Amino acid sequence: MTTNNPQTKENKEAPRSPRPAKRAPKKKVCYFCQTKTDDIDYIALVKEMEKNSEKTGKDGEKRTRFVTEKGKILPRRMSGTCVKHQRALAQAIKRARFMALLPYKAD
Repeated sequence: MTTNNPQTKENKEAPRSPRPAKRAPKKKVCYFCQTKTDDIDYIALVKEMEKNSEKTGKDGEKRTRFVTEKGKILPRRMSGTCVKHQRALAQAIKRARFMALLPYKAD
């Protein structure tokens, strides 16, 4: 007696080829922990961002480390900063925006 129950049928598909193993992403290290920075000064941060903005990327666009081209603050997973320094960094960027050292929105 045979049944047409799909649970009892065997799956007779061709065996799959094994996928190549994915490489683990490189661990990002907090820039401020590396340089042993205790507090983040917004004036020094703006000067460093201006100095780094002179460098251009592969496609000729200017790149900053902690702020996008549109002026948004990069999240922790993108910038690689630790929790403690990400909070201080966000506060410093907001203070620099308030003092008109950084734009709220880039054109």
